[in-house]
Amino acid sequence: MKKDYGSYHFDRREILRYLAEGVFLCLLLNWTFYQSPWAFVATPGVLFWYLRFRRRERIREQKSKLNRQFKDMLDSLAVILQAGYSVENAIGGCARELERLHGGQADLVRELRYIEGQMKLSIPVESLLADLGERSQLEDMENFAVIFQAAKRSGGDMKKILQKTAQMLGDKIEVKKEIEAVLAAKKSEQQLMSLMPFGIILYMQLTSPGFLEVLYGNIFGTVVMTVCLAVYGFAFWLGHRIVNIEV
Repeated sequence: MKKDYGSYHFDRREILRYLAEGVFLCLLLNWTFYQSPWAFVATPGVLFWYLRFRRRERIREQKSKLNRQFKDMLDSLAVILQAGYSVENAIGGCARELERLHGGQADLVRELRYIEGQMKLSIPVESLLADLGERSQLEDMENFAVIFQAAKRSGGDMKKILQKTAQMLGDKIEVKKEIEAVLAAKKSEQQLMSLMPFGIILYMQLTSPGFLEVLYGNIFGTVVMTVCLAVYGFAFWLGHRIVNIEV
């Protein structure tokens, strides 16, 4: 079955793990902002949001991993073409090289093996690469498929065009990796800052338990804490968007 990299399906272990994390999040939010059994009415909505959030994160990780494998494929393709191999034979060479680097179960290795098998059935390689680019939902892979198709139809110097394309796209992906490395520390800081409100309220509950009692068990406190939760949610969303820059 062809894989759609724009979607992700949890396995049983992941479902149990994320449901447990979602329940813990509900307990944490209730204890921090409401301390009322009525707050658990919103538990299904929080669980649904958390599972969607985790699914988006897994899709992002899936695409990032595929993009790194694609960078290694481009490097391998440039070398193999320079050695004089045809484009069709270069696909098999790239698959073997990626298998050595990432293992036989890597997504792009399996895709290249599939393309190699389909070419033996006389299916044009350009249509196979176009299908992979569309399913990957990665701009670099889609651009590569378009350039490959145009070069194939134009009848120009195929190897030279692909070598230049591989170099340009490889440089772009390398820049992405450098940006991700720079943002790694900022992402850790953002995650730490997201936990700070809970830490502050926990500290106040332990050191001055009577100070926050006015905010629990009454309508005024519920309204105030709901506004605080909305502000916190917006700050979390904004921080998450800032540290996940699309290049």
